[in-house]
Amino acid sequence: MCGRIYIKTTLADLLRNFSFAQRERAEGLANQFPRYNGAPSLYYPIIIRDVVRDPDVFGPTFVSARWGLIPGWIKEQKLGRPPPVNARCEGIASNGMFKKAYANRRCLVPIDGFFEWKDIFGTGKDKQPYAIAMKSGEPFALAGVWESWRNPETGEDIRTFCVITCPPNEMMATIHDRMPVILHRADYERWLSPEPDPYTLMKPFPAELMTMWPIDRKVGSPKNDTADILDPTGPVA
Repeated sequence: MCGRIYIKTTLADLLRNFSFAQRERAEGLANQFPRYNGAPSLYYPIIIRDVVRDPDVFGPTFVSARWGLIPGWIKEQKLGRPPPVNARCEGIASNGMFKKAYANRRCLVPIDGFFEWKDIFGTGKDKQPYAIAMKSGEPFALAGVWESWRNPETGEDIRTFCVITCPPNEMMATIHDRMPVILHRADYERWLSPEPDPYTLMKPFPAELMTMWPIDRKVGSPKNDTADILDPTGPVA
C-alpha cells in the first residue's frame, strides 16, 4: 500500500517541476509545504483535467484535494470508517467504490517520495520504515483517482483522492507486496485523457530508476514532520 508521502520542496518549486499544468487553483496550500511526513486526511496538490465540471479548463490544472477518497454518491460518512487512501489496480474498472472515478476522474499526485514499512518477522509487531524516491532526486507523480463529495451537513463540496497500487518491482518486493503506481512523464497525458481504461499504465515502475533507504521509526507518527525524517539509518539501495 501507500499510506505516507513526502514533499520536501516548497509548493512553488513543486508547481514549477510540473509546469505543464495550470497552477492558480493550488495556491491556498502554499504555507503547508515542505511536508516531510504527509499522512492521509491532509490536503495535497494534485493535477486533474476536469472538462465536465469546468469546460473552460482545456489542459491539466493543479487543485487541492484531501487524501482519502469519498465517492460523490455517498450520502454520509460512516463514523469510525476512514475513507480509502489506496485502490488496487486489479479490478479497479469494475469496483463499485472506484470505477466511476477511474473511468472519468484520474489524477496525478506529485511527490518527492513515499514511505513503506517492512514487516521484519512477519508478525506485524516489528516494522522497519523505508523512504523511497527516484535515483535522480527529481519529483515524480503517482497515479490516482479523485471525486467531489458534498457534505450534507455543511453543503461544502470537498475534493478527495486516493493513490492506485500495483504489484511491487524487484526492489520494493524486498520490503512489501505492493507499491504505488508511478507514471513516466511521457504517460501523464494519457493518464489524464478521456480514455476509459488505460490499464497498461498501471504496472511496477522500473526498479533501476528508484532508490530506497531505512529511516528512523519516528516517521511512524505524523506529528514528527522535520527534514531529518529522511536521514538514512543504514545502506541506501
